[in-house]
Amino acid sequence: MNTVNRLIVIVLFEGVDLLDVTGPPEVFSFVQRETDDATGYQVVLAAETLDPVTTSAGVRVLPDVTFDEVSTRAVDTLLVPGAVEIDDRRRVRPLTDPAVVDRVRALAARSRRVASVCVGAHILAAAGLLDGRRATTHWSTAQQLAADHPEIEVDADPIFIRDGDVWTGAGISACLDLSLALVADDFGEATALRVARQLVMYLKRPSGQSQFSVPLEPVSTTRRIEDLRHHITRTLGERHTVAGLAAFAHVSERQLTRIFKAELGMTPSVYIESARVEMARNQLESTDMTLERIASTCGFGTTDTLIRAFRRRLNTTPTEYRLRFRSGPA
Repeated sequence: MNTVNRLIVIVLFEGVDLLDVTGPPEVFSFVQRETDDATGYQVVLAAETLDPVTTSAGVRVLPDVTFDEVSTRAVDTLLVPGAVEIDDRRRVRPLTDPAVVDRVRALAARSRRVASVCVGAHILAAAGLLDGRRATTHWSTAQQLAADHPEIEVDADPIFIRDGDVWTGAGISACLDLSLALVADDFGEATALRVARQLVMYLKRPSGQSQFSVPLEPVSTTRRIEDLRHHITRTLGERHTVAGLAAFAHVSERQLTRIFKAELGMTPSVYIESARVEMARNQLESTDMTLERIASTCGFGTTDTLIRAFRRRLNTTPTEYRLRFRSGPA
């Protein structure tokens, strides 16, 4: 029997996100157990030296090989995790060490395919590996990726995207979905299903599924908008109009729309729908309320309106969302 080990190289560097590094090998390790032969993966952690690397969680990880050592081998999959720093305003900034970028660029030339996890997409972008491609990253840094690299078609919504031989993943936990998709690509859906069952994962979140990030994260700089946001949150079940919100804020309707776009990057109606979807998500996750009741309490009015909003915002339905993310017994 021929043994085929696909070499997967995971890039290590100081401050790297721990789950980005440890999540994918857990998925890959189950392939050997769930196949009928010895076919599987060989996963190695590569760094500049063999000294321990301190991750963002403070946990130290030992590299298996140096970049120089692995540079002479044929790499099946180069997996690039990410790292971020948080400023005093809790804003996230992805880190792209030029030395790491150079190593990734060189190793990518020897790899059958390249994949990034979370903000690792910024490293691929800096290495020129995403030019002319469609890509995703964590929703909190997607705007920066698009601004820094206009040659990339950035889509912040999907949990992972494949564009040719380059894959990009979204939020940190989406590394499991990305890894599972790589397994399916290599060994078929049946093997991926068996792996997912062992990991107690939902199989198989499609690449087009939303990250389920909440489009309410922009922080406004004016007290007037903050007061409006709190007012909307407190009264989501009520009917809201631009005229009514403008009256509450003591501005004209045109000025209200202009303020929302300038401060939050969206119209009042888009913000209200986003807030209602977020409220509905919480109720789907934590209550047994019917869809009719949720639609009413969140201000959607009808179940059809609720369903359309979920499809538009999250690329799924309320029922599917509840099945996947219900936090208590059904």
